[in-house]
Amino acid sequence: MKSFRRLFFFIGLIALAVVVNAQPKQGDLAYEIALTTPKGDTVSLSSLQGKVVLIDFWASWCGPCRLSNRHLTKLYSKYKSKGFEIYGVSLDENKKDWMKAIKQDRISWTQVIDNRGWEAQTAIDWGLYQIPTSYLINKDGIIVGIDLEKNDLEKALKDLLGK
Repeated sequence: MKSFRRLFFFIGLIALAVVVNAQPKQGDLAYEIALTTPKGDTVSLSSLQGKVVLIDFWASWCGPCRLSNRHLTKLYSKYKSKGFEIYGVSLDENKKDWMKAIKQDRISWTQVIDNRGWEAQTAIDWGLYQIPTSYLINKDGIIVGIDLEKNDLEKALKDLLGK
């Protein structure tokens, strides 16, 4: 019985290592994303190059994501005129739920959807295993922060925007 536990433990460690290594890392160039907005237009991440961008992976059904939107709304309002943009990527499978959450949370930044949930190609490409997950991207498209907490995110924005 002990040998089976050890085997499953090591298999779990290997699986975790594969997932962690699949995710983009700080210092990597951000992977391209091009998805549709609520209006049906396609917006690519690369179209925001030259701005400091927070990629925010979320979904309407995710309680922590919805709480995070409150803080992001304040940050966006404070820094959008200084060159900050948020690129919200929803993993919602139901477009109506996603659009309702955008309205309820008063989200005014760029929103796109990959509506296949955890099976979404974007989730697979970025190695997502939880949401919310966020990546801070500098003006050159390089990942400079991952899942930064409120104060750390604001400090990084001040540093990157020179304000």
